Amino acid sequence: MATTTDNAAQLIFAPNVLHNQALTSVKFLSSCFAGAVAGILGLENWLGFALFIASIVSTSFIIYAINCRGKPAKYLPGGLGELVNPGQDNIFTFILVWTLFYGAHLRLFRRSTRIYATLTRY
Repeated sequence: MATTTDNAAQLIFAPNVLHNQALTSVKFLSSCFAGAVAGILGLENWLGFALFIASIVSTSFIIYAINCRGKPAKYLPGGLGELVNPGQDNIFTFILVWTLFYGAHLRLFRRSTRIYATLTRY
């Protein structure tokens, strides 16, 4: 007879665990890219978070259509909810990258504006 620990061990399939780690990496990179785009575009307040939500929805749709073939419950334990959930780490990553690129963009924009003003003064 199989024990309960053997039954639980049989439910874990190594390729699926690796696939879920790849899914986490895709969501992380999507959050980083969305944060960089929001910072470079100079988005502030709700517009930046709207870009983040649009990024999560579009990434989830692509994974839903291509990788899961329209059946996320077959591949993910949480189904569609697991697929759309951005995760707390990804939200913080988005905000971190957003502020980093926003600050760098603002600094470069001010510097280029000063250089342009100096050059066109004469």
